[in-house]
Amino acid sequence: MTIEEVNKLEEFFANAEKQATPIYLNQATVINNYEHFLESHFTPLKMDPASRVNQPLIWRLKALKLIVEANA
Repeated sequence: MTIEEVNKLEEFFANAEKQATPIYLNQATVINNYEHFLESHFTPLKMDPASRVNQPLIWRLKALKLIVEANA
């Protein structure tokens, strides 16, 4: 993922309506604090967006984006 893609994804969440919690991304991933989730995922992505270690962060953010879009 490029920094431009990270910025675009971050902009989406900045403009999207805040979601009620808990949010279930899957059976193993529950978001209890929406703002903390976004901050904890975007901070490492901004430092090194191309790192393979960050791939799970990207997957979770994209899954959350699908949920937000479905609830819009």
